[in-house]
Amino acid sequence: MPIPDLKPAENVRVVQTIPTRDGPWRTEITGSVVALEAAPTGSWFVNGKFDKLWLRRLRLRKPDGEMVDLIVDPDTEITKV
Repeated sequence: MPIPDLKPAENVRVVQTIPTRDGPWRTEITGSVVALEAAPTGSWFVNGKFDKLWLRRLRLRKPDGEMVDLIVDPDTEITKV
């Protein structure tokens, strides 16, 4: 699913589903966008930018103020609310 154009302070609902042997594990988080950016991991990856594996990270502020960092993959569903 394509990632919508997100701007800081927009409210979004993020649904991530992870397949497991016991069936899919689904989680849903609602919050306000703080940032969406690509950042390197500590993992080495040949032919990656600076030989690092880069992942898209979405930082949200939940309604109670808690900050949450999510790794956004092609299966992540993001909906503006």
